[in-house]
Amino acid sequence: MRSIDAAQRRARLGVRHRLAYAHRSNEVAAIARSMVVLHATDPATVYLSTGARSLELTPADVERALYEERSLLRMLAMRRTMFVAPTELVPALQASCADALAHKQRRTYGKYLAEAGVIDGDVGAWLAEVEEETHQAVLAAGAATGTQLGKAVPRLRTQVHLTPEKSYSKPTNITTWVLVTLGAEGRIVRGRPNGSWASSQYTWAPIESWLPAGVPELPIELARAELVRKWLHTFGPAPVTDLKWWTGWNLGDVRKTLAQLDIAEVDLDGGTGILLADDLDPVPAPAPWAAFLPALDPTPMGWQSRDWYLGPHAPALFDRNGNIGPTIWLDGRIVGGWAQRKDGEIVYRLLEDVGSDAHALIEAEVVRTTGWFGDVRAIPRFRTPLERELTA
Repeated sequence: MRSIDAAQRRARLGVRHRLAYAHRSNEVAAIARSMVVLHATDPATVYLSTGARSLELTPADVERALYEERSLLRMLAMRRTMFVAPTELVPALQASCADALAHKQRRTYGKYLAEAGVIDGDVGAWLAEVEEETHQAVLAAGAATGTQLGKAVPRLRTQVHLTPEKSYSKPTNITTWVLVTLGAEGRIVRGRPNGSWASSQYTWAPIESWLPAGVPELPIELARAELVRKWLHTFGPAPVTDLKWWTGWNLGDVRKTLAQLDIAEVDLDGGTGILLADDLDPVPAPAPWAAFLPALDPTPMGWQSRDWYLGPHAPALFDRNGNIGPTIWLDGRIVGGWAQRKDGEIVYRLLEDVGSDAHALIEAEVVRTTGWFGDVRAIPRFRTPLERELTA
């Protein structure tokens, strides 16, 4: 069994994640493809992740790729997480993840409606009618906010009180439930937001605005194999448990998918990892590099086993739910964290000694990150201990 050490994994990370300077790109879609998908739970992450992997791009270029060229699409997929994906990958994500998610969401929301007792008759049939009426309203409008759709489809304003026993609980209408389900089903998509690129107040548009023929159907086995192949190229070598965590599938489905691919097992510092069999040749280490990655960036969120790049820094950089904050990277490992203050200043703290040459690289990234933000202020959706300390 071939051994692959942490140094080689870091070299692959720098090259394939487009963080080493010579491998950065000025094509937004190419950056997204390099990472398989970009995390988008926090809207700012998409833009900051792209900026960290480019030399000349601006937020306007990301908006152009998303909403004019439409080479990228925002959707729920693995682990019910929001991602921005290259449009050519959408069929694989839809079949391997989103279809099951749509089924689960519809079942969950139907249960809530039934328990609340606000619907007379067949809850499933009623919900299907509201979904279809909402879909037609989106098609007619071309683009609309949830509020606008609530006016066009009155039943979207049906209110459900999920926890009436709680004094602080308030009824909520079902607009978001229906829109999320239709989005997961691949019938509508989140469009351009109201406000800056850090805003999450999206409009909704028909999927045909991005994919004129809708989402092509793909057999689930082929969809899973395509997704795993891309993940292994970007994040391999890694333990099978990392792949299981990233996809959110059960272990049986993961192993069944791996059986379709030509996989090699490798030794990872005493543990066993997997890699595509034609990807065993070493990747030359790139020239020294530094990067400021945003909260929930797809690089640190690509693995569950993180010691080889994280070291002892998890308590400062992760929140209690496992969400990572803004991080400083040096040659494939995390060495500190950073934050944006209310006045726009980028501040940081190193968590280990990095040497004078690395300081110069880090200061250059401060300048680049400051310029990328411009007048936009973006507080991470999930606050971590170090990020809070830096902005206190």
